[in-house]
Amino acid sequence: MLWAGRMRLGTVGILLTLVHATAACEFGPVPYSITGIVCRMTKPAALLLNQETAQVIQAAFRNAKFPNITGERSVRLLGKVAYGLANIQVNDLSIEQSEVELKENDAIDIAIKNVTAFFKGTLSYGYAGAWFLQLFHSVDFEIESSIDLQINIKLTCQEDQVAADASDCYLSFHKLTLHLQGDKEPGWLKQLFTDFISFTLKFVLKREVCNEINFLAHVLANFVHDLAANFVRDEDIGLDISLASDPLIKANYLESHHKGLVLYKNYSDVFSDSVFSPSLLSESRMLYFWLSEHILNSLASAAFLDERLVLTIRGEKLQALFDIEDTEVQQKAVQLIFQGTSYNDSVAKVWSLAHPEISLQPEGTVVKSLVAAEISIIPPGEESLMVLYMEKEITVTIQAAYVEKKLILRPLDSRIEFKVFKCTADPSENDQSIRNFLQKIISVVGIPEVISRIEPALTSLMNSKGLHLFEIRNPEIITRKGYLIVQLDFNFPNHLLLDFLQKRF
Repeated sequence: MLWAGRMRLGTVGILLTLVHATAACEFGPVPYSITGIVCRMTKPAALLLNQETAQVIQAAFRNAKFPNITGERSVRLLGKVAYGLANIQVNDLSIEQSEVELKENDAIDIAIKNVTAFFKGTLSYGYAGAWFLQLFHSVDFEIESSIDLQINIKLTCQEDQVAADASDCYLSFHKLTLHLQGDKEPGWLKQLFTDFISFTLKFVLKREVCNEINFLAHVLANFVHDLAANFVRDEDIGLDISLASDPLIKANYLESHHKGLVLYKNYSDVFSDSVFSPSLLSESRMLYFWLSEHILNSLASAAFLDERLVLTIRGEKLQALFDIEDTEVQQKAVQLIFQGTSYNDSVAKVWSLAHPEISLQPEGTVVKSLVAAEISIIPPGEESLMVLYMEKEITVTIQAAYVEKKLILRPLDSRIEFKVFKCTADPSENDQSIRNFLQKIISVVGIPEVISRIEPALTSLMNSKGLHLFEIRNPEIITRKGYLIVQLDFNFPNHLLLDFLQKRF
């Protein structure tokens, strides 16, 4: 049976090797040329996440499928003695210490020390004759073990995503003691079968536990990929996070490079001129995200095509927009525009006529957009009447921050240029006072109002993906020419991995 098990595992190993070989990723000759998103996790973050490995190791031990072990040995005076261990399972498990080390261009080394594990099952034994086998004794057993576990995880690219290979796995036994029927004292029976089965038992435990750890490493890598893919998707708009180059392991950080192309219906996104270089990121924080300017432009195009860049304002919000100052000039302009109609019987609509152009600069994110605005009055019992229509090109610089689990967008200088202006109160378009008044409304109140609508919408979207579950410390959003960097420290939400393991098993 043991030989058959080895053959089965060997066949599986060959098949996995063939699959990996055929699924290997191919990248172009220019490093990072199609990189739109980069994630860098430094060693402090790896040490923090290593604290969660205890849950993974416990799951590996508990869910490993230990086969029945059978064998026979010749014993002086007794002849051939046959034995079988069945129903092997973990009864108790504790882990004393876990350490992680990043080996440059090689692997993530995880050393788990002093794993105390108790296994239980049933031992059957008897005497084997030349023509038959007779087992006539059966006792419960417990195995007390002390183990060191060494796992060397390699990060590769398989099917365009990060894959974790934990097949390089070793178990070292400091202690392996067999107890029969709760008897802790040495006896001839225990001594006999301990000598018989210790080598085979060590081999089976190592094989099955390491196989389960390798399987969990693959499952967790897929889990992280799916989690990230879900985070960067909202309804029909998403990002392609397939790898743009092989994952990178350095002595102080891990780094993965992703394409970041926008996915939206028939929208076609192409990118081959990335400015990314590893030198653009430092190692002082736990986690870094690098985003290309191209991604933000493509997302803006997708949002425009999906008709998301539309805002309707009415009632008190509309009144607050126009009552920016109580002056005679304002009162006259408002009277001309609304023709004495109540704000409650009026509606303003603002929308983009083309996709916004986004430029990342050291001073912030510069957004340039051609925007249309329309004000209509709806007298009771009458049809809607448009009283104002204008198109203007707006350029505004925005600085972003993440404070107390909320996204904060702060507009800086803005420029407004009217392209089209039609007002029923000024058909000749000679009254400059209305334009001046509207320009002031747009810059002082209108732009902040639009941004104040975007802030909670984006915060709510990020929270729906679980961002609020993390304890994020001192996040910084830094813009440079052509790219953006988010850097932060964090605490991992313990229940996230636990919930995943519970659902998995």
